[in-house]
Amino acid sequence: MTTIFGKIIKGELPSEKVFENERILVIKDAHPVAPVHLLILPKTSYVDLQSIPTTELPIVAEIVEVAQSLAKQFGVADNYRFLTNNGRKAGQTIFHLHFHLIGGKELGSMA
Repeated sequence: MTTIFGKIIKGELPSEKVFENERILVIKDAHPVAPVHLLILPKTSYVDLQSIPTTELPIVAEIVEVAQSLAKQFGVADNYRFLTNNGRKAGQTIFHLHFHLIGGKELGSMA
């Protein structure tokens, strides 16, 4: 099953790209909750964090490295939230692993 993120990665749907390499695509969230709200997508389609094979876990380190760099670029390196939802009960609605980098305002605590 192809998700909206799979279609964006394939170029079938438009997005506002802010970073791309061979393994990762970063786009601006279409419905931001803060001035900076980026979605960091591995190009390989993993359903969620739990579905990454052990041998492919280095992608997570690369995603964190990209997040750190973008936080600096967007001026939020000292104050941002970096998260992923794993599973429907955790709030995951698109079943292609993705991480949110959110900042640019006071975010408060999470429930």
